[in-house]
Amino acid sequence: MLKRAFLFLGLLATPALADSFDRPIPQAQSATAEFWYTLACVTFVIALIAVQRLVSRK
Repeated sequence: MLKRAFLFLGLLATPALADSFDRPIPQAQSATAEFWYTLACVTFVIALIAVQRLVSRK
């Protein structure tokens, strides 16, 4: 009985049942994505400047 259970579980775990991995294809960056990335970069630099002015000693 126990041998049959192991045999059954062994047959279920065969790699032939697994799907092959398909690599994702890189997509070109859209103009909208470039706009939002640029806006985020500029905002980040402005925030860094603001923090530097807040914590600087005079």
